[in-house]
Amino acid sequence: MPPKGKSSSGEGGKGGAASESDSADKKSQGPKGGGNAVKVRHILCEKHGKVMEAMEKLKSGMRFSEVAPQYSENKARQGGDLGWVTRGSMVGPFQEGAFALPVSGTDKPVFTDPPVKTKFEYHIIMAEGNK
Repeated sequence: MPPKGKSSSGEGGKGGAASESDSADKKSQGPKGGGNAVKVRHILCEKHGKVMEAMEKLKSGMRFSEVAPQYSENKARQGGDLGWVTRGSMVGPFQEGAFALPVSGTDKPVFTDPPVKTKFEYHIIMAEGNK
């Protein structure tokens, strides 16, 4: 009988804390709480030095859409725009970075800092929308 009392009170305590933190997590994480797609821009560089130069340009106040064409080494659309990408269609670290970001605009971007490292390159990612 005492073990049952312990476990039920323990579970009740955990359940209350878990449900409170779950709802807080959903509010603070935004897209992680239920979003399946994010509108992403990125700057891709193979070398760490080059991605850090791009990072400094962004931190100095340059627009993301101006820095991306100068520094990104891929064929992304103008300004680093990858459009809407769905959960599960990106490599793990890129996806984690993209879905963790708040929505921002290219004039005052909120971006991954430090850059996200994937298998062969570095990415500076910003999210323009989520759904």
